[in-house]
Amino acid sequence: MATKRPNARRRRAGPFLKRHARTVRAVLLTATVGTAVGAGALFASWALVCRGGACPSAAVLDDYTPHQTSKLYAADGRFLAEIGLERRTLVKIEDIPQVVRDAFVITEDRRFYQHHGVDFIGLVGAVRDWVLGDRLRGASTITQQLARNIFPERISRERSLVRKLKEARVSRDIEQRYSKDKILELYLNQISLGNGAYGVETASQRYFGKPVRELSVAEAATLAALPKAPERYNPRRYPDRAIQRRNTVIELMRRHHLITNESASLAKAYPMQLARRSESGDLAPYFVEWVRRALDDRFGRQLYEQGLKVYTTLDVDMQQAAERSMERQLRAIEGGSYGKFSHITYESYIAKAAAGADAAAPNSPYLQGAFVAIDPRNGAVRALVGGRDFGDSKFNRATQAERQPGSTFKPIVYATAIHQGVSASYQADDSPIEIPQASGKSWTPQNYDLKFWGPTPLRRALYMSRNLAAINVGREVGIQPVIDMAHRFGISAEMPPYPSLFIGSASVIPLEMIGSYGVFATLGDRTTPHAILRVENANGQVLWQPRYERVPVLRSEEAWLMVDMMKDVLRRGTANSATWGDGFRLPAGGKTGTTNDGADVWFIGYTADLVAGVWMGFDRPQKIKANAQGGQLAAPAWTAFMKEVYQRKPNPPDWPRPDGLVAREVDANTGLLAGPYCAGDDIYTEWYIAGTEPYQECGTQTPYYGPYGPVINAPGVVDTSAVNPAKAPPPVKARDSVINPFRIPPRE
Repeated sequence: MATKRPNARRRRAGPFLKRHARTVRAVLLTATVGTAVGAGALFASWALVCRGGACPSAAVLDDYTPHQTSKLYAADGRFLAEIGLERRTLVKIEDIPQVVRDAFVITEDRRFYQHHGVDFIGLVGAVRDWVLGDRLRGASTITQQLARNIFPERISRERSLVRKLKEARVSRDIEQRYSKDKILELYLNQISLGNGAYGVETASQRYFGKPVRELSVAEAATLAALPKAPERYNPRRYPDRAIQRRNTVIELMRRHHLITNESASLAKAYPMQLARRSESGDLAPYFVEWVRRALDDRFGRQLYEQGLKVYTTLDVDMQQAAERSMERQLRAIEGGSYGKFSHITYESYIAKAAAGADAAAPNSPYLQGAFVAIDPRNGAVRALVGGRDFGDSKFNRATQAERQPGSTFKPIVYATAIHQGVSASYQADDSPIEIPQASGKSWTPQNYDLKFWGPTPLRRALYMSRNLAAINVGREVGIQPVIDMAHRFGISAEMPPYPSLFIGSASVIPLEMIGSYGVFATLGDRTTPHAILRVENANGQVLWQPRYERVPVLRSEEAWLMVDMMKDVLRRGTANSATWGDGFRLPAGGKTGTTNDGADVWFIGYTADLVAGVWMGFDRPQKIKANAQGGQLAAPAWTAFMKEVYQRKPNPPDWPRPDGLVAREVDANTGLLAGPYCAGDDIYTEWYIAGTEPYQECGTQTPYYGPYGPVINAPGVVDTSAVNPAKAPPPVKARDSVINPFRIPPRE
């Protein structure tokens, strides 16, 4: 019976065809016509899709050179970062190892070496989806991806049949014109691989800190996993997801016999070892952005397209030390090491953001900081930190913020006094004052401890940061001379002429404030902080080499006296416990700073070859914590930085004392020469610019005359003809001239 069944079927089919011959012929005719029409339409589409120059010419690839990034290098020649619309470094196909080529081909286009630009199997599937009304699925070959990436303006990324046909036509032209190796080379230099990297060489450097020729099987598979979704499989952000996708690529390579079973097993077990930031071009992002802005103003599009080489002043080791010391100190503050901290911490903020909390606001809600280190001899910026997290907030607090400097401004006031002939033993008046304002109220500034010391040597008033002494000295020397001196020091900010200026009420840019201390470090010269040494084109020709000058500001004797007084800030003043007390005993000077309600804390310090400063506060000024002080919160970060730096470099020299200085034993209570009739026993050695030293001994109760007249209630005696000629005290200002709209910073 089984052998008769086919005959039975044929007998049944025969009558069916006879009975429905007309229907069968109609169906066959319709199918034939439909096929012909479809084929004709497809042929017409193929022929017409590029009419009128709608498709780009593959011939342009003869001279095609992708845009290359400009590269930044640190002062010692180490690679620092890339600047460009697309970060890309070109590499020849022979320098790309076979394992990298195989990984990309097997993942993106396994029939790459068999087809001629178009994978017809995939294309037929795409057409079928379109006919059925479904969303077109991807079927692009490596050649088609290359065409789309090179000609984005001419071949859009929309999912449509027209785009597919354009890709196919251009791809066929490319295949007819170039070898497979050339096509693969162009593709591997063009493809986006996430994290701002374009091309396998740049991606290899950014992810693994090595050239593509040194990649392992696992690392090659990691890169080949990225074109499908570069951000989704970014190994820095999603390491687990990246490993899973990497292992899928490794398995594909094993199944197609591109690697052995043993190699596949080892590669799958290989841990995800990514490069450190210093190796991958992610170092010093605030510094890099600062440099980019300066270069953009000068070079424009050339910066982003022509692969310039930019040699900067950055010291990578100092930069990392600055980042570590600042972040460690900020975390200690947030962790309660210096008392209760009531604000949101950086870690809590990041955790909430990762959990899908609201996007970052323009102002960071957590405690921020800025750190700058400068070589005062030439103005070279060796380290610059503009915030805690560039990815979260790109606002550069070192170069863009305007913050009140508090007591870090006082050295400029005292430098003005020294410049005018005041001595370090001059008895500054640390007594209460009351200045009327236009509102009818009076300004009554206070010292941090709410006490008043009366006549106080200028030196002690500085290292103990006495507010009233600084204000009274500033009023004696004059507010305009202080403003002029600040500008000579390199501070460009506008400074309203109010007495609160003397204790740091005028907002300044941290970079300028920190850089101004270079005048002390160099014994009198100002250098402009800068970041760029020279710029070369891709062929090594120098395009720009800025020149920077040293500008005299103070005489060396004046600057040396200021340095000697500022050394005492570390030795026995407001920064003692955080600097000398923490073991930093190298020759150095500095000044602490704290603004109103503890909203800003500072410490700026220097040696003969390095100026460094740190600022901490909130983007929206508010009290950091109760009793916040610069010497307590900011200075430890400076100390940690300096100790680390000088472990790797020679200790700085002390400042040589200029010949125009003379030493005298003086009584600290009167500022007069020590003698047998001094009322107290507070005798010390003071230095003077020749001609400003006192000539009389203490011992009788006569008002002491300073350079600007008598200091009230100061015990001692002095022949006014034997000291610096007295100047008339400044006239008392009218009520309307002392308006003070600024907050008044209390001092530590």
